[in-house]
Amino acid sequence: MRGGPRLWLGAGIGLGVLAAAVFAPWLSPFDPKAMDLCGGLSGPALPHLFGQDKHGRDILSMLIYGARVSAIVGAGTVAVSAAVGCLLGAVAGLRGGFWDQLIMRVVDILLAFPGILLAIALTAVTGPSLVNVVIALSARGWVGYARLVRAQTLVEREKGYVEAAKALGAGSGRIIFRHLLPNAVTPVVIEATFGLAGAILAEASLSFLGLGPQGMPTWGGMLNDGASFLRAAPHLAIFPGLAIMVTVLGFNFLGDALRDRLAGKRD
Repeated sequence: MRGGPRLWLGAGIGLGVLAAAVFAPWLSPFDPKAMDLCGGLSGPALPHLFGQDKHGRDILSMLIYGARVSAIVGAGTVAVSAAVGCLLGAVAGLRGGFWDQLIMRVVDILLAFPGILLAIALTAVTGPSLVNVVIALSARGWVGYARLVRAQTLVEREKGYVEAAKALGAGSGRIIFRHLLPNAVTPVVIEATFGLAGAILAEASLSFLGLGPQGMPTWGGMLNDGASFLRAAPHLAIFPGLAIMVTVLGFNFLGDALRDRLAGKRD
């Protein structure tokens, strides 16, 4: 793949986060829950390269384990949102009429709510947990995929191969899964890449507010803890903030590069 520096940089960051999430027990130099009260708020130094928090826990180990939460929430949100959105968008575009109006009006209603506020409300009601965060972020995340696939379906349904499939007696399900959705893969992949960045940032925001997964290190939670010690121990906020920024920036680079490459442009 000749993707240019943005593609390789974005893919490298994404693979790095994935590797940290999968191999956290082997990559982490310390137990992220092990406390050392004597070393609380210590700055970066050997053997704690990124320093220690107020309880003496190793910041680097917490960041590595925090990548698990970001990866799970990002991948889970994108998977649920894409599955629901692609199916509903294809149904709306292919069937038209009542189903199109119903699905698109639901999309319009959800678009009227700010995504993060809706996620905060749902998480506050259902409780802060990993599954509930994914559900809360997916509750509005699917609308972008639905609009995208519906627009693609409106174009594809007028083409000869769809008409031929209908003439041969193919049902709506077969047309959607065998013909329409495969032709919408390219824009969906690009949307999913940006969706990963948005989901990771949203999870960090929820964790910063105390509505993220509990009982495990999260980048947003670490950032919240570090906000109280910006003068005495700025490293508590700097390193999780950098982790969030680099990860989101990497997936945005990857999405931009894929969009340009799949659109036939040159870097």
